[in-house]
Amino acid sequence: MLTIAVTGATGAQGGATAHALRAAGHHVRALTRHPDSAAADALRALGAEIRRADFDDRTSLDAALTGADALFAVTTPFGTDTATEVRQGRTLVDAATAARLAHVVLTSAAHADRDTGIPHYDSKYAIEQHLRASGVPWTVIAPAAFMDNYADGWTLAGLREGVFGWPMPADRPLALIPAADIGAFAALAFSRRTEFADRRIDIASDTRTAAEIAAALTTATGHPVTHHEVALDIVRTHSADLAAMFTYFTTTGLDVDAPALRRAYPEIGWTTFTDWASAQNWPVLLGD
Repeated sequence: MLTIAVTGATGAQGGATAHALRAAGHHVRALTRHPDSAAADALRALGAEIRRADFDDRTSLDAALTGADALFAVTTPFGTDTATEVRQGRTLVDAATAARLAHVVLTSAAHADRDTGIPHYDSKYAIEQHLRASGVPWTVIAPAAFMDNYADGWTLAGLREGVFGWPMPADRPLALIPAADIGAFAALAFSRRTEFADRRIDIASDTRTAAEIAAALTTATGHPVTHHEVALDIVRTHSADLAAMFTYFTTTGLDVDAPALRRAYPEIGWTTFTDWASAQNWPVLLGD
């Protein structure tokens, strides 16, 4: 059994990883800025150890990583900016190096190593590069677009009106993955460290076009859902970063070989978009 520190443990990727690690028999040390939160209490109920840690407080990171065997690292620019994400990510890697951890699994983004020009992909790749140079044994898992976003935010608001508003053409395919599969893959990487050491792997569970996503949502919700291609200029008024991402998705394309991953790592289960959509509590989400 390993003691694995998990950043972002009260969020989607970190939370899914904490659950997968506990299921695999590992001791989870959940790192959070808010150890008294309801999300932290839920992790305690799962059997996780809760430690306060803040990316802007190196002392707290050093204390939280002391005695750990490994680290699941997740960073985000959302809520701050990409420069802050890079600074915080480098600080986290430096703390892992000082703690002499045996393995760091960093979650990045599929294609972040391909000079995409997407700001939050470039920031993640800068952290990847810092990790590679650190001397700590590392694995980078790079997830495709998150299925979970289709049940939240502005996408969910549109679904309540029967519209799947998405800034891509109806026939353009997109690689997708749910947080649960990211967590399962991270747990596999920790359990098979020698196999995954010093490797970067783009991961996706399924690939679907916007039209196929709308059809799957129609079946899952029980309501007609029509795809509407949102103009990139509209996205740009809200976020130049997201506009750059959807431009890349539409022009270059976010391709990940999901069938090959299914063959190579069948133990993950790899959730199809149809199965993910069917598992959501749409009456509650849509307010039916």
